[in-house]
Amino acid sequence: MLDRQHLAALVAVSRYGSVTAAAEKLNVTQSALSHMVKKLEDHHGVPIWTKNGRGLRFTQAGEYLLALADRLLPQLEHAERILADFAEGRRGALRVGMECHPCQKWLARLTPHYLAEWPDVDFDVRTSFRFDGVAALLGHEIDLLITPDPVKVPELAFTPVIDYELVLVVHASHPLAAQPYVRPHDLVDETLITVPVSIERLDIYTRFLVPAHCQPKRHRTAEATDLMLQLVAAGRGVSVLPDWLVQEEGAGMPLRALRLGKRGIRKSIHLGIRRGDEQTPYVAGFVEMARQLGR
Repeated sequence: MLDRQHLAALVAVSRYGSVTAAAEKLNVTQSALSHMVKKLEDHHGVPIWTKNGRGLRFTQAGEYLLALADRLLPQLEHAERILADFAEGRRGALRVGMECHPCQKWLARLTPHYLAEWPDVDFDVRTSFRFDGVAALLGHEIDLLITPDPVKVPELAFTPVIDYELVLVVHASHPLAAQPYVRPHDLVDETLITVPVSIERLDIYTRFLVPAHCQPKRHRTAEATDLMLQLVAAGRGVSVLPDWLVQEEGAGMPLRALRLGKRGIRKSIHLGIRRGDEQTPYVAGFVEMARQLGR
């Protein structure tokens, strides 16, 4: 019978590289851990790992169980924390997930106010998921998703909390800086700096460049938005960011923000929750506070 102890043991072996090291971390003997895995293999008739020199190599079955552990163990740990909250009279936990890098700057403005208003809520922020943010929300890995790209899913509800415009950021002396707006072909000779996500998730491509059959001369990424602005200020390329972020983070830098096309590209930050969770006070409190901050 597969249980949590098996999954935890496999994760430990994968993380620490050997049965001996894993057993030490789990405070069990090497023989006990090996025997437990052998019984699991015998019960299901499939090997979990094979020896590879002095190390171990997980089989396909073992890799499947590791992936399962990655999904289930965090949820089980979270369930235990929630039960502890109930037992100690605390009101619960709010796990917030983010799918956009600029959202981190926006959340940083909200977090101090929320923590002060809800001192008994266990607040956590996650920026990486096994699949994507919507799947994490549906799978109860997170309780609230901050995203600029809401989707229509019957089980979820998305609320816009702040509107903004994506703008092209260039150095103040850049030839494009004198234009009232930029066109797709204006970027074909440029180095475009974006956050490190797939092109399919970048509006500058999907809503601006690709429809016009254009692409930049070079595309590079940067993890932090403040680094993106510094690179642009140093003349290393151009970037696309929310207008409010450029105004706040780019103040004092030799930068110019330009509209993308005559009409621009407008977006909104949305908060996604599972339907029914809007009745939870600390979830509703977060959404309402976000609305107030976005005004």
